[in-house]
Amino acid sequence: MTKILAGGCLCGNVRYESTGEAVFSGNCHCRDCQRTSGGAFTPALFVPEKTVKIRGTVKYYESTADSGNKISRGFCPNCGSQLFAKLGKLPNLLGLRAGTLDDPSMFKPMLDIYTSSAAHWDFMNPDLPKFPKAFQAPQ
Repeated sequence: MTKILAGGCLCGNVRYESTGEAVFSGNCHCRDCQRTSGGAFTPALFVPEKTVKIRGTVKYYESTADSGNKISRGFCPNCGSQLFAKLGKLPNLLGLRAGTLDDPSMFKPMLDIYTSSAAHWDFMNPDLPKFPKAFQAPQ
């Protein structure tokens, strides 16, 4: 039986469902993710984009990541919830923000990345592999 990952924004104007398995998942501690999340890191899981159905309008903001690659972050234009990420380096994957899942317990982080810029007050799970910068993600 296929697990469905479902979620949405705070106001409910944007909803999504994915029937794809997560290719990878983790916590990004880069400064951009700290700024966009307002926290110590951004927890996300990446699924094949073709497996995701989105209902509602999403506004994307594109910037250049620490790696030099483009990243587009998708938000609800009404409530501002950050829902998605599209990485230029991984064009066939869509990142889902773990906190937007209807059942956030489905998020199982595999690693911590950009730990070199982690906040000193951030406690990371010692059992997860750590990468000071990015890692080579599966395509």
